Amino acid sequence: MKMLLELVPVPVADIDRAKEFYVGAGFTVDVDVEPAEGVRVCQLTPPGSACSITLTKGLPSLADAAPGSLRGLHLVVADAAVARDELARRGVPVGEIDEHPQGIKYVPFSDPDGNTWVLQEMPWRAGDFASSPE
Repeated sequence: MKMLLELVPVPVADIDRAKEFYVGAGFTVDVDVEPAEGVRVCQLTPPGSACSITLTKGLPSLADAAPGSLRGLHLVVADAAVARDELARRGVPVGEIDEHPQGIKYVPFSDPDGNTWVLQEMPWRAGDFASSPE
């Protein structure tokens, strides 16, 4: 059986503020619609990813999580230093590189609501990035 994770709800207090943050971090806006009164769905995708995030309001099934309560979403990158520098250049406050055994590197950051993210470099995954731009 094959399962593809394609959408992660990210709980935020202000969709416009969050959208601005994620676009500034390099995410692409796939959808930003108001299909009914009081309902909004904004879907964004990190560069090169097959999985998107969604920022919503007015959808009870996605409104249970408190803004800022999502923890530890990982964005796997070819080079943590390059990705960190790119986010910093774009104005995203990022932490320092935290290196672990086997060359695994992490760089933490969070969105304006406090949802936490980590850039993760795993040297054995370098082939995943061989034919795609960073």
